[in-house]
Amino acid sequence: MVHSASDLLNLSATELDDLFQGGSAGPIPNGEADGKAIIAPGTKFTHEIASIVNIFAWQGKTFDAAHGTLTNRISSLGVNAIVAQVYTGPSLFDGKDCIVLDYSKTSLLAKHVRDEIRAIGSGLYLGLVYWDMKRTIHFSLQFGAV
Repeated sequence: MVHSASDLLNLSATELDDLFQGGSAGPIPNGEADGKAIIAPGTKFTHEIASIVNIFAWQGKTFDAAHGTLTNRISSLGVNAIVAQVYTGPSLFDGKDCIVLDYSKTSLLAKHVRDEIRAIGSGLYLGLVYWDMKRTIHFSLQFGAV
């Protein structure tokens, strides 16, 4: 059973896909979420990679639901950068509704990136990252205290 973002780091790619498929789009979230990159799921490296990415590259996202946008918190300083448009739409994964994080019109750096998220628990979202329609990695977003 998944209770926190850390629990997701113990799951295989198939288990993560099943969780995403069973999640719901729900309303667009608002506020800060702590993020974890889930790379090489189901391996002994997943936790270490997530820690390194979190320290040096990506720490999470800050949503502004009223304006349908977000910024990513990047670097060890947690700088808000890399803006995305946020809206509900069909998932590239299974065609069901999800929350789309679309960078194509807002970022030169990430214009090929599309993220999709679904709620899988209280304040917990599971995401998929696409690069030009090709699925690459999973990630999690945790809103509020765990």
